[in-house]
Amino acid sequence: MIDWLLAPLHYSFMQSGFLAVGLVGITCAVLGCYVVLRRMAFIGDAIAHTALPGIVVAYLKGYNLFFGALVAGLLTALGIGWLSGREEVREDTAIGVLFTGMFALGVLIISRARSFRDFSAMLFGDILGVTREDLILIGIIAAGVLIVLGLFYKELELTSVDPSYATVIGIRVNLVRNVLLILLALAVVTGIQAVGVILTSALLVTPAAAASLVSGNLLRMMIVSSVVAIASGIIGLYASFYGGMASGAAIVLTGTSFFAIAFMGRQVVNFSTRRPLAAPEDVGVLVE
Repeated sequence: MIDWLLAPLHYSFMQSGFLAVGLVGITCAVLGCYVVLRRMAFIGDAIAHTALPGIVVAYLKGYNLFFGALVAGLLTALGIGWLSGREEVREDTAIGVLFTGMFALGVLIISRARSFRDFSAMLFGDILGVTREDLILIGIIAAGVLIVLGLFYKELELTSVDPSYATVIGIRVNLVRNVLLILLALAVVTGIQAVGVILTSALLVTPAAAASLVSGNLLRMMIVSSVVAIASGIIGLYASFYGGMASGAAIVLTGTSFFAIAFMGRQVVNFSTRRPLAAPEDVGVLVE
C-alpha cells in the first residue's frame, strides 16, 4: 500500500503536479466561497474563456502564453467591474456581453494561425507538464491572492452577504467588487495552467459549493472548500497516474463526487431532523 502511494512521487513531473494542484486548489477554493455567496458561478467560466484571445495573440507574437491569458483575464475582470458599476447594466449582463465578445475575438484571431497544437495545454490543461518556472509563478500569484483576501476579508464578507448595509456604513462596494474580480482573474488564469480553460470554472465553484452544504460560516466554509479542492487534486492525479486518464478531468470529477456526497449527506440530515407530521388525533389536541 505504501509503495502504491509513493510510486508516483518518484517522478518529478508528478511532484510538480501535486504542488501545482495544491496551490491552485487552495486559491480557487477560497475565492470560490465568495463566488458561491455572490451567486457568480458563471464568472469563472467567463474569465476562463475570455483568456482565449490573449493566448492566441501571445502565441502569434511569440510571447509567453500564460501572460497573454493573464492580460486578457484582467482586462475582462476590469471591464465587468466597470460595466456592472453602472445602473444601466447588471453584472450578469456585463459578464455575458464580455464573455461572448472576447471569446469570439479569440476564435477570429485563432482562425488566422497555422497551428493550434500549442494551444492545447492552455485550453485543456497539462498539470503534469508544469515546469519549475510555472510553479514559482503560480506560487507568487497564490500567495498574493491569499494575502489580499486576508486584508479585505471583512469588506469582502460584508459586501457579499449584505451589500446595502455595506454601502450605508461607508464601504466602497464597487471598489471591493473590482478587487474580487481582479483576484478571480488571477486565480482563473493560474488554474488554466493546471486544468485548462474548460475545467477551471468547475475547480472554482464545485469545492465551494460542496463546502456550503456542510457549513454556513464563511471561514469554516473556506477551510472545507480548500480540503475538498486539495483532496480532489490528489485523488485525481493518482487516478490519472494509475488509470491512464486525463488529469484535469479526473480532478474535476473527483470534486463533483465530493459535492454529490455532501449533497446526499445534507439531504439525510434534513430528512432526519424534519419534524414528523402529527397524527389526526394529536391535531385535535393541539387545536384545543
